Amino acid sequence: MSWDEGDAPQQSLTPQKNAAIIRALFDAEVKEKQLARTVVGWQLAGVLAVAGAAYGIGKTPQYAIAVLSGGVVSVLNGALVAWRMSRAAAVSAHDAHLQLRLLYFYAAERFLVVVALLALCMAVLKLSPLAVLGGFVFGQAVLLSARLLLRLKN
Repeated sequence: MSWDEGDAPQQSLTPQKNAAIIRALFDAEVKEKQLARTVVGWQLAGVLAVAGAAYGIGKTPQYAIAVLSGGVVSVLNGALVAWRMSRAAAVSAHDAHLQLRLLYFYAAERFLVVVALLALCMAVLKLSPLAVLGGFVFGQAVLLSARLLLRLKN
């Protein structure tokens, strides 16, 4: 079977469509980075508000500092997620094994950082464990709810 120039199969994607796909992926990456920054900002604002409320209702300053410390651990966790997401986007998506290894490494890294910082707050600084964990849980709740609400909004 011979192919004439008129019978040659056409490519399914023209360069203009490829360029549009790349632009859309770039726009999605930029929006994801902005979303991550916004979520970390909401976390920080929420944690500061809760620590201020704990101090305002008559708790001791050390209790408010414990709530703030737990919340800051959560904010650092959210910032680490945002940073690692931007770093992972720079790695080729065609290497699935590398992507999977990075996923496991980043998850283990976040877990160890959170455990170490919470242990530092409770064991070394002798802050109230319940207040530290309460601030951390509140910060994580803001992280999850802010991501959900901002995704629904967009």
